[in-house]
Amino acid sequence: MFEQLKEVKERLEEIVRLLSDADTAKDPARLQSLMKEQAGLLPVAQAYNSWQKVQETIQDCQEMLSGEKDEDMRSLLKEELSGAKDRMEELEQELRIMLLPKDPNDEKNVVVEIRAGVGGDEAALFASQVYRMYLRYAETHGWKVELTSVSENGIGGFKECVFLVNGKGAYSRLKYESGVHRVQRVPETESGGRIHTSACTVAIMPQAEEIDFHLDLNECHFDVFRASGNGGQCVNTTDSAVRLVHEPTGIVVSCQDEKSQLKNKDKAIKILRSILYQKELMERHDAEAQERRSQIGSGDRSEKIRTYNFPQGRVTDHRIKLTLYKIDQIMNGDLDELIDPLIAADQAAKLAGSGEG
Repeated sequence: MFEQLKEVKERLEEIVRLLSDADTAKDPARLQSLMKEQAGLLPVAQAYNSWQKVQETIQDCQEMLSGEKDEDMRSLLKEELSGAKDRMEELEQELRIMLLPKDPNDEKNVVVEIRAGVGGDEAALFASQVYRMYLRYAETHGWKVELTSVSENGIGGFKECVFLVNGKGAYSRLKYESGVHRVQRVPETESGGRIHTSACTVAIMPQAEEIDFHLDLNECHFDVFRASGNGGQCVNTTDSAVRLVHEPTGIVVSCQDEKSQLKNKDKAIKILRSILYQKELMERHDAEAQERRSQIGSGDRSEKIRTYNFPQGRVTDHRIKLTLYKIDQIMNGDLDELIDPLIAADQAAKLAGSGEG
């Protein structure tokens, strides 16, 4: 680990030299790349500097203790030494986490697909609530949400919906949400008061750029149709909605939230590219079984990840066996108390896998 930290400091010094070079200033792309790299390395270097200062404190305390006769002073030195050793352990753990390989998709925007599963209308109603849960969660983080397509069941539920989440670090937090979300409650239509179990599936995909995945538009065909539902006065009067079909895979993407056919087509392309990129990532994970086992939430939408039990007011995440009795707050978008422990568990699993745990 400490060899890596020395390399980080050396690389930062090199970046500082390059940023002050006149040739670098003439190349905006190179300048931006170096500044981004510098921003990523600075927290590591700062934590390492703190570690070195704590190490000096420990050495000073140990030297002073070896020659100190006064018991009161020895007691103070021992207390300071103990605190410094605790702080050193904390900093070493922070540094191990900082040096873990970064997910290259963490800073990307996100494509989210929610589908009602078993449970009929009740599953569709829950799917619409899960959408609103993510909408509120995005609002708390200052992310922008764009609903691109939705298929409703007539009573306020969503049979399926697709939306974009645009914001810094969106994928780094939402990626843990992929999988089956199960709900246990008494449906509004249930007169006997019996608890029903239904579910919806959530797929979280990093929004892929052309550099991530090349989409050959010659392998696609577009259909246009008349949009339905909310969308302004142009709805039902113009063929603005777009359906995009990827012929090699049969994947179909529809987008109708914009009044402009061109804008809907552009969003449909973004979504299709992201779906195909996610498919490629999953195939890579399948080929690297050990890496997949070390991750909390592989993105597999068939895995049951969470249960929302309304009668008992609890939400349980099955991956880390965490139960919180605050279902109202969670359904209102307060997801950090679930996502933060998932991130910590993921980091711990990766540390153990790297031999650093």
